[in-house]
Amino acid sequence: MTDFGRVLGVDVGSKRVGLARTDLLRTNANPFGTFAPDESIIEIERQVKSEGPIKAIVVGWPLTPQGDPTDATELVENYINTLKNKFRDVKIYTMDERYSSRQAQKLMVDAGVPKMKRRQKGRVDQAAAALILQQFLEAYPEI
Repeated sequence: MTDFGRVLGVDVGSKRVGLARTDLLRTNANPFGTFAPDESIIEIERQVKSEGPIKAIVVGWPLTPQGDPTDATELVENYINTLKNKFRDVKIYTMDERYSSRQAQKLMVDAGVPKMKRRQKGRVDQAAAALILQQFLEAYPEI
C-alpha cells in the first residue's frame, strides 16, 4: 500500500521563487506558481496546511558546472534554514539544479509554448521547480 502525500519543489532566486508539487501518489511534478521569496514561504505554509499531507520539500541546490558552490548557494542555505525552522515535521532535501532553467526553457520550446510566454521569467522559475522535483522523484522513488 502506497502512502499518500505530496512533495513540493522549490527553485529559489533572489527576486522570485518557483514552486511545484506532486500529485498525492508522487508520480509527477507540476508547476503551480512563482512568488516573491517571503510570499513563497507563506504559500508553502498554505500548501502544508491545505494540500497535504506534504511528505517532503525539495529545494534546488545551485552549483557551478564543476560542482562548486555559487554566489546563490548562501541565499538558498538561508531559505532552507527558514523552511527547517518553520516546518519542523517536513523533511527538506536538496537537489542539484545545474542547468535546470536552461532545461526548463528547452522543455517549454519542445512543448510549443509561445516565445512571449517563455519570456515571462516566472514561467521559467516554476518550470525549473517542476523539473528539479521530477528529477528528485526519479532519483529517489522511495520518498
